[in-house]
Amino acid sequence: MRVIDLFAGAGGLSEGFREEGYDIVAHVEMDESASYTLKTREAFHFLKEHNQLELYRNYLIGKITRDELYQNIPTDVLKRVINSEISDHTIDEIFGEIDSLLDGEHAKIIIGGPPCQAYSVAGRSRDPKRMKDDPRNFLYKQYIKFLERYQPELFIFENVNGMLSADNGEIFENIQNEMKNAGYKIDYKILNAKDFGVLQSRKRVILVGWRSDIAYSYPQFETINTKSNIRDLFSDLPAIKAGERILVGNFYKELDEESYVRKYIRDDEWDILTQHIARPNREQDLKIYKLCVQHWNKEGVKLKYNELPRNLITHSNTGSFLDRFNVVPFDGISHTVVAHISKDGHNYIHPDLDQNRSISVREAARIQSFPDNYYFETSRTAAFKQIGNAVPPLMAQQIAKKIKMDFFE
Repeated sequence: MRVIDLFAGAGGLSEGFREEGYDIVAHVEMDESASYTLKTREAFHFLKEHNQLELYRNYLIGKITRDELYQNIPTDVLKRVINSEISDHTIDEIFGEIDSLLDGEHAKIIIGGPPCQAYSVAGRSRDPKRMKDDPRNFLYKQYIKFLERYQPELFIFENVNGMLSADNGEIFENIQNEMKNAGYKIDYKILNAKDFGVLQSRKRVILVGWRSDIAYSYPQFETINTKSNIRDLFSDLPAIKAGERILVGNFYKELDEESYVRKYIRDDEWDILTQHIARPNREQDLKIYKLCVQHWNKEGVKLKYNELPRNLITHSNTGSFLDRFNVVPFDGISHTVVAHISKDGHNYIHPDLDQNRSISVREAARIQSFPDNYYFETSRTAAFKQIGNAVPPLMAQQIAKKIKMDFFE
């Protein structure tokens, strides 16, 4: 079950497939920090398979450098991460690298989705040209070139819901037609990560394609109804204030064996907490955060920007974008984590009044269902961006599991 991962980001999609036994032959990703994250994750899986996780732990606690970690990993493992932009100028070289990694074998599946900014409703609203001239509108054409070259039995194409309406639906119609012309039958649905056990409402278009000569249909996924909430998800993490950080340490609180965190986030073999990093916030913002949490706790609704005390309103626009500040609720699930969290944390306020801050890198990763042993390179900002752009691994795993049952067993 060999897989090629395109526009791989931090690897959330491929992580889910790997957990179901798929062989991730290659990740193609243009962002340097995300590529380091993918390499570090490859190192983790190699060392885990060979009972050498102490080396990985030594890297996390600072005993060895990243270069020293990589020196202990076979070159052919790290070569699975291809740090390159996919374009007309680079695609032949990328093909060559993947061909070398496949070594004459066949790739069964291609997964991934082009960067979503050009398709997102938010992105279009900020651009006076509605993103019509954005070259990212056409990165799907590069994806299709991989379908034509490798002819996988099946592919997964993931993107934001705005893809369906971009350019009045013309782009998505072209995507479907070109995928069909490449020899595939396709179907798509808008799926929500919360139905796959993720503690986040996150709707995404999941398009599945299969070769025209194969009898198949869109998989029917079983809904996972978890009764857990954000309080459960954060319950074992130490309290920190704005600007504080636990880069690495053993500070977990005890958890029930049946807890959500023990089941999906960390197991008994993992006791190192990393990247529990809260960004520093201005005093003005902290005052707003406290009001937002108090209002949410009392009313159960968001505090709109134009409802703030006048001395806390600094933007002249009080007629639109009124939901600038949002609390991640203790007694529910999170709203969608997006890459903008790398710019500020106003949309992800921690629900604990005493901590009074936006959520940490590790908390954001947990909301996205990344396990605690997942390390994001290279900085706080880069980590937040990667997390916000990712497909939740738990959602990806359930998709991979169903496809394996229907398609390969």
